Amino acid sequence: MSSLQSNSSPAPAPALKSGPVFAAVGSRYYGILLACMAVIVILSNIGASKGVQFGPIVTDGGFFLFPFAYILGDVISEIYGFKMARKAIFTTFALSVFASLAYWVIIALPGFTDDYGVAKQNALEVALGPVPQIVLASLLAFLAGQTINSLIMVRLKARQGERKLWVRLMGSSGVGEFVDTLIFCTIAAPVIGIVGFGMFANYVIVGFLYKTGVEYLLVPVTTLVIGWVKRREPTYGA
Repeated sequence: MSSLQSNSSPAPAPALKSGPVFAAVGSRYYGILLACMAVIVILSNIGASKGVQFGPIVTDGGFFLFPFAYILGDVISEIYGFKMARKAIFTTFALSVFASLAYWVIIALPGFTDDYGVAKQNALEVALGPVPQIVLASLLAFLAGQTINSLIMVRLKARQGERKLWVRLMGSSGVGEFVDTLIFCTIAAPVIGIVGFGMFANYVIVGFLYKTGVEYLLVPVTTLVIGWVKRREPTYGA
């Protein structure tokens, strides 16, 4: 009888996984997200060399692109975790440095000496000449802002699990964008042609509100993209 009772006792339940769930980097999605982030940051660096003014609003030519780099950073952090987000940040950092060096070589190469060649050389120097300082501003700002953004995303996920994704997206974006905007504007403003405290404050405030506003407005889209990738990542939750 005791043997029967022993054999019929229920098997212990399998241990449940604790902590946040992330995907391993084994499919094509991480590479696509990383490539898109790098291209957006490099194009933003070029655009940022141009000062842009809409009436009293002061910004730069990369204003419409850069928020999407943070959106992609949110997607990577949520799905792949802080380690892979940090790898994406450093890879984008390195590619931006390479692009800046390439601009420097292109400008330094001897060009045609006719009027058209001289005009093109001058245009390149004006358009791409300030980029190294813009890149320095962007890289330092991106490195600090995205790292903070990713850390907040991952730490909130450790508490919330799969719930309240919108809280993670909005909370991390606000802090990350503020740090990014303040660092970038401080370094890049003189190159762009922004002078005086009033113009600088305008540049910082408008940049922060715009970038954060775009990210908040696109939270529903970001949520859909994250859900779509999660469902197609074979190792997510495995």
